[in-house]
Amino acid sequence: MEIVINTRLKELRKEKKETQVTVAAAIGVTEQYYQKLEYGENLPGIENTWKLADHFNVTIDYLVGRTDER
Repeated sequence: MEIVINTRLKELRKEKKETQVTVAAAIGVTEQYYQKLEYGENLPGIENTWKLADHFNVTIDYLVGRTDER
């Protein structure tokens, strides 16, 4: 299965017209950590995946690419 979380994070952030700084602050991580998620250099742990899904109001399955349904 292809990892798509970085692409989905970037798309969702742009849809909400937020900055990387805003999203990082909303989920309680550093800007650098969030940037690495979007660049595909890191994968979030389960807790941060939950926070990201909640922040963007999507399912975890959508966020990680298991489904295209939000």
